[in-house]
Amino acid sequence: MNALRLPPADHTSRPWRIHEIAGDFRLEDLWALPTPGGPDDLHHLVEQMARGTDGPDGGNRAGRFLFAVRWKLGALLGWDAPDSGVGGRVRTLRDRLPDDLRQGPRGPDLASAPFTSVFQTRDEWAAEYANKTMHGVLHIGWVPDGDGGHRGQMAVLVKPNGRLGSLYMLGIKPFRYLGVYPALMRSIGREWDADTARRTPR
Repeated sequence: MNALRLPPADHTSRPWRIHEIAGDFRLEDLWALPTPGGPDDLHHLVEQMARGTDGPDGGNRAGRFLFAVRWKLGALLGWDAPDSGVGGRVRTLRDRLPDDLRQGPRGPDLASAPFTSVFQTRDEWAAEYANKTMHGVLHIGWVPDGDGGHRGQMAVLVKPNGRLGSLYMLGIKPFRYLGVYPALMRSIGREWDADTARRTPR
């Protein structure tokens, strides 16, 4: 299965719990993930993404370069100062959770990217990140694949911080599609296949 960019309705039409807490965020990107599995396999994908073996650049040299440039610019311009993140400039989305989600599993934070987990259910996981330009949510859903199996679906939700944030999101868009997402999807697929092979009895 290859990664595929999806129409917004594939996210907005589903009864995800994230809609209850991030209604003021916009859907920026939506991808089908190359992670075929069974109905209860979301936790495997969440654990894989939390490990982040290849990092957010997918282990790709071009992606690694783009991320290095981004972090350098952030340091020079103060985009990533501690007081600009979750718990500083913005409140955590955990403050918006209804009781059942607040009392349920939180899920793991990402080891290779500055995302902290918000909540996890049987078919849904969300993590958040913020800086001076925006407040973002990485949302992973687990959905039927149309062929009797299931797969992951990755949505990126953002709330830009004013004009700066809107210009920032516009400026990085071509780099996301050309240098980041293709490598990231290949990396997710490779690691999923390897993990599936290790989990499958011989």
